[in-house]
Amino acid sequence: MVLARALEKPLPKPGESLVGYAAARVLEALLEAVLAIEFLERGYTRNAAGKAFVAWRALTAALLALEEEKLGRQMEGEERRWLRRWLVEVAIPRVPTARLKPLSRLVEKSGYSYFSLYTDRALDLHDYQYHGPDPAGELSKYPSENDAVEDILSLLQELLHVVTARAKPSLERAGAWTRSHSEAARQLEGRLAETLRAHAESPG
Repeated sequence: MVLARALEKPLPKPGESLVGYAAARVLEALLEAVLAIEFLERGYTRNAAGKAFVAWRALTAALLALEEEKLGRQMEGEERRWLRRWLVEVAIPRVPTARLKPLSRLVEKSGYSYFSLYTDRALDLHDYQYHGPDPAGELSKYPSENDAVEDILSLLQELLHVVTARAKPSLERAGAWTRSHSEAARQLEGRLAETLRAHAESPG
């Protein structure tokens, strides 16, 4: 409960501290992912899909903030200045859903393999949150609840991997990885392992 209260705190402004903002969004991503697992455990798959999407979006914002300087180096002159201003003022603080695909490609170009592929999965889950399973495939790409669960778990696994393998070292170097981050990551790892095991053992 104490960790969950962190989701109610105001976010730092990216223009004041990109590292501070990234640290807050990484913690948010971890906590939203834990909530997604809790919804799955209760059988609320559509709510879990929504939380998984929110977690991935928060992670995207964090990575854009952490890699802002590297992204800026991909451009030159006025285009470089415009991109960096747009990132700090619009893309990083807002992460518009309609721009999530191109933003994920920017993250991928900064060294995060397959990031855009998982973003597509997150967007599919965003649709599932509103439309649920759809055997006809007209409103949702998931014909059954079990298909959605598979993608939710896959997305959360990748989120945990990216946080522990990439975001954590960057934040540790900046002195911004906290005890709360470690506790949230530990919770997610444990709950995710339990849920994956239970899902593998279920008849489907």
